[in-house]
Amino acid sequence: MAILTNTAEYFAGSTTESGDVKGVREDLSDVIYNISPTETPFISNIGKTKATSTRHEWQTDSLATAAANAVDQGHNFDTTTTNAIDAVGASSRISNFTQISNKSVVIAGTTEALLKAGRKSELAYQIAKKGKELKRDVEFVLSTGIAGEGVASSGTAAETRGLENWISSNAGHNGSGATVTTPTTNVTDGTQRNLTEDLVRAQIQAAWTGGGDPDIILCGPVNKQNISSQFAGIATLYRGAENGPATIVGASDMYVSDFGELKVVPSRFSRDRTVSILQTDMWAVAYLRPFKVFELAKTGDAEKRLMLVEYALESRNEAASGKVADLTTSLI
Repeated sequence: MAILTNTAEYFAGSTTESGDVKGVREDLSDVIYNISPTETPFISNIGKTKATSTRHEWQTDSLATAAANAVDQGHNFDTTTTNAIDAVGASSRISNFTQISNKSVVIAGTTEALLKAGRKSELAYQIAKKGKELKRDVEFVLSTGIAGEGVASSGTAAETRGLENWISSNAGHNGSGATVTTPTTNVTDGTQRNLTEDLVRAQIQAAWTGGGDPDIILCGPVNKQNISSQFAGIATLYRGAENGPATIVGASDMYVSDFGELKVVPSRFSRDRTVSILQTDMWAVAYLRPFKVFELAKTGDAEKRLMLVEYALESRNEAASGKVADLTTSLI
């Protein structure tokens, strides 16, 4: 339909369209949409403890191998007899160095004073945003195969030893892949192969035989799907509905093994080429300085904040866990 124009039969003037108006307010939503993930499955599933030094230390120990233990009646314990005294094994002293991670925020006074959409205070908004980023950084550091770089020196930051780098007793590598016990050596990646249920079962068995009781399988998104589609040991294939059709469950959240049930946990920060099989109470984050926001000195027309955390990964006994390494990063 044509708009009304300046003709005598109607009125003096013409139809005012939106483009003719100079005072229209902008239509800007008061919500800021951010889909970046903030879940930290490794940190959230393991313990938390306190560190009191940049070199955080703890001890591990193990029992003697079970044996056919029999003595005759009236046995006389004689310390001079060969093998009469049981060997006493000393505990092992283990350590990891703390790492500092931080984020900073500097907001000009003018920026803070402006009327803004989606937040009242730019400073508060950026502090909350950077806090989430810092937590993601810590999850990434702890989930990887980064080696511990030891004591910090001039121009070199200390790095804490990550999850993949710790698991060496039950490390299911392929080809030339290897995890050595030297804290300062990174994991060596080997020839990639498809993830199979047998590979996972072998490492669950190895961890259990060594005394562990693994309870979660931590994996990247690709192998989370491979587990759901390829493994026979998923807990539920169908979910019944009392008054409706049954639902086919297309994902595996629980894996039932011969040595117990393990929760299958996807992680956006774990490498897709490694599936970790963990006894979660054998891992903890040791905080020398927990997450904290510091107000920095005001040296101009700006507000300055520093967010900081100093932490180390505590592997209480890595032999209680296992991993399947050197996996393909594509769907099977």
